[in-house]
Amino acid sequence: MANIIAVIWDCDKTLIDGYMQDPIFAKFGINAHDFWKKVNKIPDEYQEKHIRVNKDTYYLNYFIHCAQDGTFKGLNNKMLKEFGKEQKFYPGIPEFFEKTKNMFKDNPEYSEYGIRVEHYIVSTGFAEVIRGSAISEYVEDIWGCELLESKDKEGNDVISEVVYTIDNTTKTRAIFEINKGINKNKDIEVNSKIPKELRRVQFENMIYIADGPSDIPAFSVVGKNGGWTFAIYPKGDKEAMLQVEQMREDGRVDMYAEADYTENTTANMWITSKIRQIADRIRNQEKSKISNLALSTPHHLV
Repeated sequence: MANIIAVIWDCDKTLIDGYMQDPIFAKFGINAHDFWKKVNKIPDEYQEKHIRVNKDTYYLNYFIHCAQDGTFKGLNNKMLKEFGKEQKFYPGIPEFFEKTKNMFKDNPEYSEYGIRVEHYIVSTGFAEVIRGSAISEYVEDIWGCELLESKDKEGNDVISEVVYTIDNTTKTRAIFEINKGINKNKDIEVNSKIPKELRRVQFENMIYIADGPSDIPAFSVVGKNGGWTFAIYPKGDKEAMLQVEQMREDGRVDMYAEADYTENTTANMWITSKIRQIADRIRNQEKSKISNLALSTPHHLV
């Protein structure tokens, strides 16, 4: 079993100040508020006709529609990846990723037991945008929405088909995939029966970080299985603060803080301390195994 500590992140409003689509709207001169208002209204209209629509991922179809009709002219995966460079991360990101990823790298007290930190992103946004962002080099793997392309009338690549989606419920599936190591071993499936001790990342070695009620399913999976949960809210946003405080009172999250990951902030110190706490527990467990093995070794009778 690998002694891996997994820090699993939502993206929009958790790492990014706003939504990852904001630079796309800016480039094409689209009013973001009007766009989302229209996108959110359409599923309601379908539901009045008794047609179920996934509100978390319907926007993908609308983005494709806008790319096809020229509103987002030429929008393709290469362009999405370029928009990753324009993401406005909260203070301290990506530095916090680099710091925590390397916490135990040169410390033999931990590294000799294979203890290390891995970062994962599980987002309902565009995976390709995240891949093009400043955090990608510190991230072990990304779960996000994936799009295919086709040629437009001018022969240019443009997004045309949704091939993989993550919504706020299927985030839990991604967490189980991290738990079982599916991203590292393609012979394992999410429904594969794997004994707890053989799973790549134990739930109690996970920290899940997100911004609000939509992540309650993921918070619940991690929290109920012994992991840690942490909520983020934008600085100065009283309504968002009260929302995450209610989540803490309800037992949904262990702790919350303003969206600032710089040194000596609550978010930085709490997450770092939990990583250290998990690492100490793993180290002590490994030492105990060695001690027990030594005690069980036969000795000459005196």
